[in-house]
Amino acid sequence: MSQLSYRPKPGEIPTNPGVYRFRDADGRVLYVGKAKNLRARLSNYFAPLRSLHERTRRMVTTAASVEWTVVASDVDSLQLEYMWIKEFDPPFNVRYRDDKSYPFMAITLADEAPRVIVTRNRRIPGAKYFGPYPKVWAVHDTIDLMIKVFPIRTCSDASYKKAMQTGRPCFPGQIGRCGGPCSGRVTIEEHRAIVDDFIAFMSGGDQRFTKALTQRMREASAAMDYEAAAVYRDKLQSIDAVLNRSALVLAEDTDADLFGIAEDELAATVQHFVIRGGRVRGVRALTIEKELDIAGADLVDQVLQRTYGDAVAADIPRQVLVPSLPEDAADLEQWLRERRQRPVTIQVAQRGRKAELMRTASLNAQQALMLHKTRRTSDYVARAQALTDLQDALGLAEAPLRIECFDVSHLGGTNVVASMVVFEDGLARKDQYRSFSIPETTDDTDSIYQVLTRRLAYVDRAEEPDEPADPLAAAVADGDVVTTRKRPRFAYRPQLLVVDGGKPQVEAAARALADAGHEEIALCGIAKRLEEVWLPGEDFPVILPRTSEALYLLQRLRDEAHRFAITHQRKRRRRDIGSVLSEVPGLGDARIKALLRHFGSVTALKNAAPEEIAELPGIGPKLALAIHDHLTTR
Repeated sequence: MSQLSYRPKPGEIPTNPGVYRFRDADGRVLYVGKAKNLRARLSNYFAPLRSLHERTRRMVTTAASVEWTVVASDVDSLQLEYMWIKEFDPPFNVRYRDDKSYPFMAITLADEAPRVIVTRNRRIPGAKYFGPYPKVWAVHDTIDLMIKVFPIRTCSDASYKKAMQTGRPCFPGQIGRCGGPCSGRVTIEEHRAIVDDFIAFMSGGDQRFTKALTQRMREASAAMDYEAAAVYRDKLQSIDAVLNRSALVLAEDTDADLFGIAEDELAATVQHFVIRGGRVRGVRALTIEKELDIAGADLVDQVLQRTYGDAVAADIPRQVLVPSLPEDAADLEQWLRERRQRPVTIQVAQRGRKAELMRTASLNAQQALMLHKTRRTSDYVARAQALTDLQDALGLAEAPLRIECFDVSHLGGTNVVASMVVFEDGLARKDQYRSFSIPETTDDTDSIYQVLTRRLAYVDRAEEPDEPADPLAAAVADGDVVTTRKRPRFAYRPQLLVVDGGKPQVEAAARALADAGHEEIALCGIAKRLEEVWLPGEDFPVILPRTSEALYLLQRLRDEAHRFAITHQRKRRRRDIGSVLSEVPGLGDARIKALLRHFGSVTALKNAAPEEIAELPGIGPKLALAIHDHLTTR
């Protein structure tokens, strides 16, 4: 299909700002987006199909119609886009998933005598929230310290009601852990004032209370009221303990939200640091599943909409710090300003403490992304589900307990190597990884055919002699060559072979299986970026659900094979150039390392003029000429 039948005529699409929706034949909304210029934005979707990213192509070919709504301003389009995404939950918009339900500290302001509680419920009417906190115990510890300074109610509603009716304090009040009106120490009005101070302190006003308590302690000490001075001292120690749990990272008057983001083709992770009074008061992790090709500043745009779409004014800070500025940053600022009723700025953290904190958040996001990618295959139930899903998707007779994945790597057509990684029961078996040298090849498909032919030659053998029959295959454990083998190589028959690539690579692998007489071994390929699964003899790929355990397993196999091939190729290039250069008189290890760092390969060094080589420190014109002559006359 070269053109979509439902494509509107260019003149029919307005140039105003607005929000558009793609629908399928059943009327279901597939994707919602906004644009400053609807005609310019929609024309991108109706470009020739071959030029579209695969995931975008899949969306527009699944759709049967497109519609749009013109709005008065770009800010209105932000709000309408968010409302429609919430209402329709379109499958091709990014999906957000909290890694877990985080605990919050909440003050129930709607109660007659507000109490402080630990909760994961963000829908308590009239409640004021602080956090989120990474652990429940962190909230409890903070509350234990805070009620020593601000003795507010902690008892349940039932205990409070019974205590007020009987005149006998609740049990926490009897042991000094509840300072509510039921204890008889304060009135409802006095308790409300203490609650206000509690909220002011947690909102960043800690300096005011620290100075006031310090002054009172000094006054009591001067009046020789040492008992009162000790009480103030203990309260100051409690405040210091709370503050030390969150180190000062920015200026004391800084109220900001900082977002660190890490992403790959399919997913992104967000670390949201809540900074109030210059201190990190809460941390939230978020995982985003990407269906369309969205990255960078566009992703930041989506994250901010998601974070503040339902936020109350008190939860929107003065400053939002992001890794890259969205194209419509000014419109987002205005949108947030209208929600907060006060100015809001969106900035990139570029220098100083803010940049340091951004690096910390980004590092945590990268680690969370790595965890997200490996978590499903590290759990037994998830691994079993992945193998079952893969069996169903590929139509296999049994679950593939042993899977071997192959990838080819080269440098401009030279130094061609291939890798074989092995997963058994969903787990990597690095001791059985193999690498292959490919001296001569025409392209990647030929390389795949050669490697699989060599590997399949050993399928019927239970063991091998001590010396491998294939001198170009090396037993490798995660990049280190194994010189002595205590186990047979290629001794186990795989249930599934996976190649990194699309239809051409799969067909080449199928020819190798047919020529070796092992067509009973299942085969598939996973294409880079497109995340399509190709089967031999099929004209169309298998599209696995984005949340499929099988897709996660195939992605990990593909990524591991690619990493392993690149690692082996780099080590081999270093050995090759090192051995060649060591033959040049006057060239020692230090100078060889300098040449390796600068040129990287024999080919690049061969193509360099003597003058370029002589520019390196420690290598003069005479030695540079000797290196050039040695390489060009070999």
